[in-house]
Amino acid sequence: MPKNKKPQTPNELIIENLREKGQVIKQVATVTHEVFHEFKNQLRKTQSDLAYTLVKNNIKADLQYSDKGQFEAEMKLNDEIVIYAQHSNVFTFDAEHFIWRSPYIQEDPMRAHCGMIQVYNFLSDSFKYNRNHDVGYMIARLFVNKDRHFFIEGKRQLGFLYNDIENLVLDNSHIQEVIESSILYTLNFDLLVPPYEMVKELTLNQKIELEGVQSQQTGKRLGFRFGADDDEIR
Repeated sequence: MPKNKKPQTPNELIIENLREKGQVIKQVATVTHEVFHEFKNQLRKTQSDLAYTLVKNNIKADLQYSDKGQFEAEMKLNDEIVIYAQHSNVFTFDAEHFIWRSPYIQEDPMRAHCGMIQVYNFLSDSFKYNRNHDVGYMIARLFVNKDRHFFIEGKRQLGFLYNDIENLVLDNSHIQEVIESSILYTLNFDLLVPPYEMVKELTLNQKIELEGVQSQQTGKRLGFRFGADDDEIR
C-alpha cells in the first residue's frame, strides 16, 4: 500500500510557485514583447504603404508613425491618433470570464496567463493643445499567452472575430488585421457635439483656463455612454 504523500511545507510551496508560475510569466512577458515589436514593424509598413498610395493619387493627408519607446507606438491620421500600448505586466482573468470555459484553458490553467496590448483613439488636438482632461477611447485590447494563442476584446469585428483562444495563434496577418480594423474604426468614429445641458454652464476658473489655450474637455462621446460591447450611443 503506497504511503500517504507528505504535505508540502510553506517553503516548498513558495519554491514551486516561483518555479512554475514564475517561468510562465517570464515566457508570457517575452512573447508579448516580441508581438509588440511585430506590431511596430507592421505599423511602420502600413504607414509607408498608405503614404505611397496617397502621394501616387495626389491625396493630401497627415499620416505619421511614431515609435514612443519600449511600450508604445502611435499612428497619426489627420486629426486622429491611434495609440498602441503594451502593458508591462502579465494578467489572468476572474472566475466569471469566458476564457475559463475553454477546454484548452481547462487542460492547462497556466495558459490563461496573458500579456496585454491595448489600442486607444485620441484626438490629435488633445496633445497639440495639452488638453489634459480630454477623453480617449479604448478600441481594443489583445491578450496573448506563452504559446501565442490569443483573443481580443474590442469594438465591432475586433470583438467577435477573435474570441477563440483555443484555435487562434497570432501571426503577422492577424496583427495587420488588427491595425487595419482599428484605423478604420477610428476614421469612422466621429466627434459628436456634447449635449447642451452638459456644457451650458462655465465656471470662472474654466473661463480663465480657456484664455489663450484650447483646454475645454473634449471627447468623441462626451456626455454619451460609450459601451464596451456595442457601438450604440446612449
